[in-house]
Amino acid sequence: MDASSRYEQVRASEPDDLVLRHAGLVKRIAYHLAARLPSSVDVEDLIQAGMIGLLEAGRQYSDQHGATFETYAGIRIRGAMLDEIRKSDWTPRSVHRAYREISEKIREIEHRTGRDARDVEVAEAAGMSLSDYHRVMQDAVSCRLFSLDELQPDSPDGSLGSTTKADDPGARAESEGFRRALAETVAGLPEKERLVMSLYYEQELNLREIGEVLGVTESRVCQIHGQALTRTRSRMDEWLQ
Repeated sequence: MDASSRYEQVRASEPDDLVLRHAGLVKRIAYHLAARLPSSVDVEDLIQAGMIGLLEAGRQYSDQHGATFETYAGIRIRGAMLDEIRKSDWTPRSVHRAYREISEKIREIEHRTGRDARDVEVAEAAGMSLSDYHRVMQDAVSCRLFSLDELQPDSPDGSLGSTTKADDPGARAESEGFRRALAETVAGLPEKERLVMSLYYEQELNLREIGEVLGVTESRVCQIHGQALTRTRSRMDEWLQ
C-alpha cells in the first residue's frame, strides 16, 4: 500500500481508532525515553503527551513528507513528549550557569591548544573541583534531557526530522550541512566519549547497560555522556548561534 492510501486511511479513521491502533508506538517511545530520565519523570505524563502528538500527526500527515505514517507519527510523538518534559525544567539556575561556563572553557582550551580539552584543566579553568565538574556533567544528562536532538537548529520541538522548513530548499541545505558537521564532530570526540555516544544513540543502550559494557558505574557513564554532549555543543557553537 502506498503512502497516499495510508494517509487516506488515517484521515478516514476516528481519533479513538487512531489512538488504539498506534497506542503501542506511543508507549514504546515513552518507556524508551523514561529509561533515560530521572525517576521524577512520570511515564504516564509522557504517554498522555504522546497521544496528543499522535492525534496531531493524524491530522497533519501527508505523503509529501516522504515517510510512512508510522515514521512521521513517531517524530511527532517524541517531539510532544520532549515538549512536555521541557515545560517542567527542574534544574537549578546554578546548574545551567555552570554548564554554560564549562562549555565556554572547553571551547577556549581546545582553540588555544588544538587538542581535546581534559576534564582536569576544564574544571580548573572554570574554578571548580573535579568532583563538581563531574557532577555538572552528570546533571547535563540526568537533569536537563540534553541530547543530540536538542542540537537541531531548525527543530523548535527538539525532535529529529522536523518538517517546519521542509518546503524551504535553503533550510534543507542548511540542515543537511548541519547534520554532516554534527556527524564529523561526534566522530572527532575522544574514543571513550565517542563509544558512549554510539552505544547510547545508535545501539540505544541505556546508561546501566553501557556501564556493563565498559565495566564502569552508571554514574560514570552519565558523566562521560554529559562531557561528550558538552564538548559536542562547544564545537558546534558556530552552527548554534
